[in-house]
Amino acid sequence: MGPSGPASGWPLAGTLLVAVAASMVAGGEDCLWYVDRNGSWHPGFDCEFFTFCCGTCHQRYCCRDPLRLLTERQQRHCLAF
Repeated sequence: MGPSGPASGWPLAGTLLVAVAASMVAGGEDCLWYVDRNGSWHPGFDCEFFTFCCGTCHQRYCCRDPLRLLTERQQRHCLAF
């Protein structure tokens, strides 16, 4: 079959599987300290199990949406810039 056959959905399914697995592994991911756009310092905080740090360099919160995940590595990158 061509590109529109049944196998064409597998790359999307694989991407979703990776996103779900990442969210489960990242459960409890901590939000590190950060400085907001006004220059105010905010202390770091822990997220509950099956939630993780989400947001941007200047605003962080806990959520369950793997597409909003902000890893600790990304957070440290925010601190460098």
